[in-house]
Amino acid sequence: MSASAIFILDLKGKWSVVATTTKNSNASLIYAFLYKIVQVFTEYFKELEEESIRDNFVIIYELLDEIMDFGFPQTTDSKILQEYITQQGQKLEVAAPRPPATVTNAVSWRSEGLKYKKNEVFIDVIEGVNVLVSANGNVLQSEIVGSVKLRVFLSGMPELRLGLNDKVLFELTGRGKSKAVEMEDVKFHQCVRLSRFENDRTISFIPPDGDFELMSYRLNIHVKPLIWIESVIEKFSHSRVEYMIKAKSQFKKQSVANNVEIVVPVPSDADSPKFKTSMGSAKWVPENNTVVWTIKSLPGGKEYLMRAHFGLPSVENENAEGKPPISVKFEIPYFTVSGVQVRYMKIIEKSGYQALPWVRYITQSGDYQLRTH
Repeated sequence: MSASAIFILDLKGKWSVVATTTKNSNASLIYAFLYKIVQVFTEYFKELEEESIRDNFVIIYELLDEIMDFGFPQTTDSKILQEYITQQGQKLEVAAPRPPATVTNAVSWRSEGLKYKKNEVFIDVIEGVNVLVSANGNVLQSEIVGSVKLRVFLSGMPELRLGLNDKVLFELTGRGKSKAVEMEDVKFHQCVRLSRFENDRTISFIPPDGDFELMSYRLNIHVKPLIWIESVIEKFSHSRVEYMIKAKSQFKKQSVANNVEIVVPVPSDADSPKFKTSMGSAKWVPENNTVVWTIKSLPGGKEYLMRAHFGLPSVENENAEGKPPISVKFEIPYFTVSGVQVRYMKIIEKSGYQALPWVRYITQSGDYQLRTH
């Protein structure tokens, strides 16, 4: 990626980050680097919009100067960059500022000398379910996209070892495979010792401070829709249309889906909406041509109904071809579809302090779509 340049372009009100090179380079590296730049800018400015780019031009210039030297990526960890490039302009004007030692240390993502009164690690296993269901109820596509995110409040320079119910690990140790999970497309944070993982499947690392994503993975397996949607659409004399939508939860009764949103597309010329729901509330969003049915909590094994009535003043049939699908959003705490589990978290630090690891499992809707007739 040598001899490259980074540009932020304003194209008809939309900004783009692009890179140029003077020789053939690894395209994947360039894409990953550009995404990392956007992530760093977002950490600094919260919302990366045209206005924030204009207002923070000096800081962006300073960041790019530290992130890339002579066309080669350098420090891209936002937490380390924030130690010596701040949003306060006066700090940028300090003569000959010295970068923190972490920039030249082997562990460039964590500062030394951190101290906490209470040492804790919070582990979130978050899985998104991507499902595409045809109008006749067949699952056309399904996969699970997961991530393990950590929030670390630990003193010193600790080493963490995380154990999952990984299928390859179970095979190496001769354990049973009934609860093992085979993860695909595994990607790790730079802090993970990849050589050790390849040898014995141990996830060993010195963590960054605060929030970060330790790893991501994908499981290309058949997944039945956790919330099954049935829709019946009737048109009467081309002057009105009625929808009957049934939502049924297909997970264990002890689990509950929170903040369920079922988004139903309706004709662009629909008007005079009337709704009736057995649970939750429905509202018409005319700017998106949708009805949003909201259910605050949906326990497992339950089903609810929503009826919607619209007038159709244009008196024309809409072609079913290209009709947007019904989409579903939800979150199920303390539950994972894949069965991925944290078996242990060991925290090793030379001072020998005690630390508390906390684990939470969350399943969310990803690209969750159901075709209608």
